[in-house]
Amino acid sequence: MQIQKPSLPSRVLWLCLGALLFVGALSVWTVRSVMQTRQAEQQAQSEPPPRQVRVAALGRLEPAGRVIDVAAAETGRIDRLLVQEGDAVAAGDILAYLDTYDVRRAERDYAASQLAEAQTQRQAETDLGQAQVQEATTRLGQVDEPQAFAIEAQIARVNRIEAELATARTDLSRFDQLQRDGAVSQQELDQQQSRVTALEEDLRTAQADRLRLERSRSSDLQNAQAQVQAAEANLVRSQAQIQVESATRNLALAEARLAQTIVRAPRAGRVLRLLVEPGEAVSTASNSPILALGDTSQMYVVAEVYETDVGLVAVGQPATITSRNGAFDQVLTGTVDQIGLQIFKNDVLDDDPAANADARVVEVRVRVDQSEVVANLTNLQVDVAIAIE
Repeated sequence: MQIQKPSLPSRVLWLCLGALLFVGALSVWTVRSVMQTRQAEQQAQSEPPPRQVRVAALGRLEPAGRVIDVAAAETGRIDRLLVQEGDAVAAGDILAYLDTYDVRRAERDYAASQLAEAQTQRQAETDLGQAQVQEATTRLGQVDEPQAFAIEAQIARVNRIEAELATARTDLSRFDQLQRDGAVSQQELDQQQSRVTALEEDLRTAQADRLRLERSRSSDLQNAQAQVQAAEANLVRSQAQIQVESATRNLALAEARLAQTIVRAPRAGRVLRLLVEPGEAVSTASNSPILALGDTSQMYVVAEVYETDVGLVAVGQPATITSRNGAFDQVLTGTVDQIGLQIFKNDVLDDDPAANADARVVEVRVRVDQSEVVANLTNLQVDVAIAIE
């Protein structure tokens, strides 16, 4: 039996019908996809974005107060080193001596002996001058007191003669009246007149002696006082000639120069690294340090926080510190202690080759709670996570 093939119009009809069905299905699928996309966008817009709860950063360990390079105060060679790496030192401890120490110590001792000799000489001159002043003062007293007593005695004599003269004059007046009345003789009157005349002469003599004593006392006092002043001036002059002040300044200068040959610890800490050995030269011009010193009793992490995240960080926020290379196993804790005020290029680089090597960061110092764990790991790279919630 022979099968009859469909005619051409029938095949065209079937093809058109299939095309219509395909277009309809594609339209339905497109509409559903658009609706699903819109629903997803609406749902995403209605849901709040995830909140950031911590700031992650790379950091490095360093001691409290940072690592300082201790250098000598003057150029020279290291004669002796008194410390080793890892030694703990207190502020003011001697770390090293320069080769000029012995010379400067001899200069200091010489200046000290000069000062001692000057002080001894000044003390001797002072004792001598004070003795001379005391002698002149004693002489002044010896001159003044006897003459003062003599003047007082002469004044008493003058007063006594004046009293006797007044009495004699009264008697003479009475005798004159009695002689007129015939009660006494002319001879008795003349005798009373002679007594008055003698007392007047004695009074003039006593007054002259008093004036002479007073003038002599004044002249002797001036001479004695001048001797006291001369002795005092001589004491001051002899003291000024002994240059104790200059010797004192020379000693202070020698001690300051000696101190420059001694390298002392500026603060307490541990010697982290020795940078020179005995015999090596150090120079203030090249600023060559002798050793690195740091206080590892309290360690800090200097975390380099991206400038976009630093606004979320605040002092007092807790932080965790971990080591990606296994330098320590446990997770350390800490607290944000200080936030930097400048933006820098990052110094701590991530091991990831795709990491940003030119990031802009702010240094945030985190105080480590377990400092003893990382006391020997200064400059170790660590990961820091700061909780900002």
